[in-house]
Amino acid sequence: MAKLGTAPLMRRIAAAALASCFAAGAQAQSLIRDAGLEYALDSIALPVMTSADLWGGRIKVLIVNDMSLNAFVTDGRAVFVHAGLILRLSSPQQLQAVIAHELAHVTNGHMVRRSLNADTAKLSSGIGLALGVAAGALSGNPGAGLGIAYGSAGAARGVFLGHTREEESAADRSGMRFLARAGIDPEAMAEVMQLFAGQEDTSPVRQDPYLRTHPLSRDRIRAIEDYAEVLGPQTSDRARAEYWFARLQAKLGGYLREPDYTFSRYPASDTSDAGHIGRALAQYKLGRAQAAWAELDPVIAERPDDAYLHELKGWIALESNRMDVAEASYRRAAELAPRETQIMAGLGRVLLAENSKASNAEALEVLKAARARDSRDARLLRDLAMAYARAGEPAMASLHTAERYALIGDGEDALLHARRAAGALPVGSPGWARAQDIIEAAERETRKKR
Repeated sequence: MAKLGTAPLMRRIAAAALASCFAAGAQAQSLIRDAGLEYALDSIALPVMTSADLWGGRIKVLIVNDMSLNAFVTDGRAVFVHAGLILRLSSPQQLQAVIAHELAHVTNGHMVRRSLNADTAKLSSGIGLALGVAAGALSGNPGAGLGIAYGSAGAARGVFLGHTREEESAADRSGMRFLARAGIDPEAMAEVMQLFAGQEDTSPVRQDPYLRTHPLSRDRIRAIEDYAEVLGPQTSDRARAEYWFARLQAKLGGYLREPDYTFSRYPASDTSDAGHIGRALAQYKLGRAQAAWAELDPVIAERPDDAYLHELKGWIALESNRMDVAEASYRRAAELAPRETQIMAGLGRVLLAENSKASNAEALEVLKAARARDSRDARLLRDLAMAYARAGEPAMASLHTAERYALIGDGEDALLHARRAAGALPVGSPGWARAQDIIEAAERETRKKR
């Protein structure tokens, strides 16, 4: 039996992971987390994930809030694709090729071999925990601000994320087999590589990050094209992938680009769902909530059971301080997708904004249920702390505040709130144990900085 203050094995592991997150916090890069975007990515990735025998929630495709062109994997739990690359691609097949290539690094064991290196393993643990790190306010981007500490600058990041030419060739071939097995034309892999072909002779500082982590050569492109020809053209039902790719680009572009660009990309003559979604976000950015809803409502009328359309309308209403529309939209979205954590968190946020006794009590229950599904979303932890404070439970509010600060790498504030929680919660309770984990990790990081 462990002595008081000596963490059992699992708590020591958790504390070590928290320490890695503290260390990585300063280098965190944000992710864009949004239920609708991630559903679109899931829909596009499903055929490739299935052909690679990796479906079932084992690997998540996430968007890095960076307009450069890059994609990478870390420890086999997520594929990261930069927003800039998604917006630059011209077909869902090209995005599927990117995903297939990165999945091949996982199935070929490239990440496992890297994890045998002690420094890389430490970096990997920081990456794994940071999948749930939130770095700030929305800043105009729904769901943005979730941090990913995917390595420090310079050599450490290059060692971890960089691949050899041999690994790249193997991933190319495996990825194209995944595509062919899924009925997707493997020629899409060559199309993606052509995006980077002209950058090899430019200065490294001007190259997109993909070239620094995925060595490219003319020989490699020729090998990809030759292998694609061997596999032959493939045919599959492309309609679903095309639809969700269009929505993905419209919504992501609407988040990140200026309204004028969005209006030119999606003129009024574009009556597709993607066109309406893009223009709705552009109208929102201009402060025109009613005009945004006028774009969304016809799409919702055509697709009344689409939770992600209701969620988008609710988010625009929440940001526009129209709580009546926000609550109705989020409730409908939650009915249609009751297991979507970010939709549940959005409903909780609306209820907190209403700030009545009844809405605060319901918000606490909704946010607790959301946290049970995602314990590493710092924005959710912030809202849950507020709900506990309003419910007259300051110790639990302090605990969740401490967890939030731990996830964004702020050890000093995490330690302050964790000590406050530990001093008020029953010794040995689950909340007290979580506070101890944070205290142990934060104190370790504080000692390192002295």
